[in-house]
Amino acid sequence: MEAVLEPLILPRGLDLVDTGMPVSHYYFLESGIASMVATSSEGRRAEIGLVGRDGVSPPVLLMEGKRSPFQVTMQVAGHGRRVEAATLAGFLREQPAVQALLSQFVQIFFVQVAHTALSNAVHKIDVRLAKWILMCHDRLDGEEIAITHEYLATMLGVRRSSVTDALHILEGEQLIYSSRGLVIIRNRLALEAFAADAYDLPGISGPASPGIVRSPRAHVAAH
Repeated sequence: MEAVLEPLILPRGLDLVDTGMPVSHYYFLESGIASMVATSSEGRRAEIGLVGRDGVSPPVLLMEGKRSPFQVTMQVAGHGRRVEAATLAGFLREQPAVQALLSQFVQIFFVQVAHTALSNAVHKIDVRLAKWILMCHDRLDGEEIAITHEYLATMLGVRRSSVTDALHILEGEQLIYSSRGLVIIRNRLALEAFAADAYDLPGISGPASPGIVRSPRAHVAAH
C-alpha cells in the first residue's frame, strides 16, 4: 500500500470524519489515538470505541459515500498515513487478503464497542476509567497519556467532577499519577487487577484467539 498512502501529522482534536459527513479518507495511525464518538440529538457526547496503531480509522470500511453516523476525532496527537476511500476500495478489490485482514479488525473493533456499552452499564466510573487508561496504554509507547480532565469527561460521558474523583481513587491506590493534561501509569499490573473484568474481555483475549493484534504488553485489538 506504500504507493497510495500519504504520511501526515495528526494533531489532537483533528476530525478524521464528522457526524453526517461522507468518509473521504481512511487513516492508518502509527502513533496517537482516535476516538469514535456518538452524539445525542441534544448534543451529549460519549466515546464508544477507540483506535490506535492496531487498525484503520474510521473503523467502518468502504461505506460507498454514505454518511458516517459517528464522529472520529484524534484524542491523543500522533502521526500516520491516509488513503482516499475510492483508492482504498480499488486496492482491496485487487488484494482480498488485505480486505479480509481489515474486515477482521472491524469485527474485533465492534466487539470493543459492545463491551464498552456493557462496561458503561455495569461498572463504576473509577473502573471504567482504569479500563480506558489501559486501552490507551496498549496503543501508545511510554507511560504517559496526554489528556485533559474535560476530554476524559466527554469520553466517559460523565461530569468533570466525577472524572476528578475517579482519578483521585486511582492515585490513592498508587496506580497512576495525574496532573493537568497528563496521566502517568505507575503500576500497570495493579491497574489491570483494579479494572478486572472491565478490561479482561472473555472469549477473545486468550492466546489462541485468531486475528488479535498484540502490543508488547497487552491485548491491543481485543480491548
